[in-house]
Amino acid sequence: MSRPRRRLFIITGLSGAGRSQALKIFEDFGWVCVDNMPVDLLGKFGELVLDSPHYAHTALGLDIRGGDFRADLEAFAAVMRQRGVETRVLFLDASDDALVHRFSETRHRHPLGKNLLQSIRAERRYLADLKGLADKVIDTTSLALGELKEQVSMAIGVKRRGEMQISIVSFGYKYGLPRDADLVMDVRFIPNPFYAPGLRRKTGLDKPVAAYILKQPAAKPFLSGFAKMIEGLVPFYIREGKSYLTIAIGCTGGRHRSVFVTRHLAGVLRAHGYAAREYHRDVQH
Repeated sequence: MSRPRRRLFIITGLSGAGRSQALKIFEDFGWVCVDNMPVDLLGKFGELVLDSPHYAHTALGLDIRGGDFRADLEAFAAVMRQRGVETRVLFLDASDDALVHRFSETRHRHPLGKNLLQSIRAERRYLADLKGLADKVIDTTSLALGELKEQVSMAIGVKRRGEMQISIVSFGYKYGLPRDADLVMDVRFIPNPFYAPGLRRKTGLDKPVAAYILKQPAAKPFLSGFAKMIEGLVPFYIREGKSYLTIAIGCTGGRHRSVFVTRHLAGVLRAHGYAAREYHRDVQH
């Protein structure tokens, strides 16, 4: 039985350059993230990465708060590579002006001392050799969150389309809108199968209801156009840094039209490589 692929990213760099944001991005991608681990624990942590299925894809944040970690990081990365773990060091950088601005905005104290600019420059000198050893350097000076996410996804080889988690929820307006919806589509313009003979007690998951809806003149053009619109919008949501998108589709009772459209849209998106899940909130009412 072949050993599963194990990957470790070590995230480091200048304080204020975006290490915490980068770790959150890794977390959105489904990786286990550990931040600011004492360097004395690296050996034990390495054993977890090697042996535990939970740590097969891990991102580890290290910075100067844990002490002098430069030599330990280099040695740790070398050992992990020798033992078959795909290990990369990601270094986050930013200009002095950008870092001063960020610390001033957040009012956080720099780990090295009270004089902010001197501390930034001292840390830059301290980490200069480590930056040279990094597998990838990302300058976050002018990056928006979505752009940082794009850089991180490129570094770890994530397929952006498959990384976005799309939830499609059917609901009934009589029971209220889903609170967490990003997009809402009202499909009450389609004639209601509730009033068609033999369909009242069925749902949009049943073939007779699907056949009834597809016979309506507006149904097929709507389904095609709606799916194309969503496919066109999702890349822009990804670009802005969203990892989750909830699309709510509503009809009167949430049992027929919205359920059918939800299932149809989820199927189209999955066929085009998106991680789309469907939920039918009110189908049992």
